[in-house]
Amino acid sequence: MDTLSYKTVSANAKTVDKEWLLVDAEGQSLGRLASVVAKFLRGKHKPNFTPHVDCGDNVVVINAEKINLTGKKWDDKEYLRYTGYPGGQRSMNATEMFGKGPERLIEKSVKGMLPKNKLGSALFRNLRVVVGEEHNLEAQKPKKINLNELV
Repeated sequence: MDTLSYKTVSANAKTVDKEWLLVDAEGQSLGRLASVVAKFLRGKHKPNFTPHVDCGDNVVVINAEKINLTGKKWDDKEYLRYTGYPGGQRSMNATEMFGKGPERLIEKSVKGMLPKNKLGSALFRNLRVVVGEEHNLEAQKPKKINLNELV
């Protein structure tokens, strides 16, 4: 009698089917958008999710300049960095970072939700954030995802 009648399917680089997804950030809250995008990048929405493999999709986020932050986060939320020199800790709030480039807010929040290792770096390369409606990835035929319909 065969007691093991099932096989655990483990994805690898050859068996993964990657898609291109298009996410519109207009009117979306930053953290909620970032968590959904990180889930798509990681591949957790797929039935053959494997934790140690890049089995996620490529994600294009458009309209980065129309993102929302609730409450007083535009003034109170701080982003820290360190220059490497003594006393070199620098900070900027969300408004200053948005002024330098609206796509930085989304990229930084998504990167913080990915693993902190080589896999996380590889997953982050699958993210493209664009200011405005126009992007140069039409040839990939990205599938539009409506975040308001997802639960």
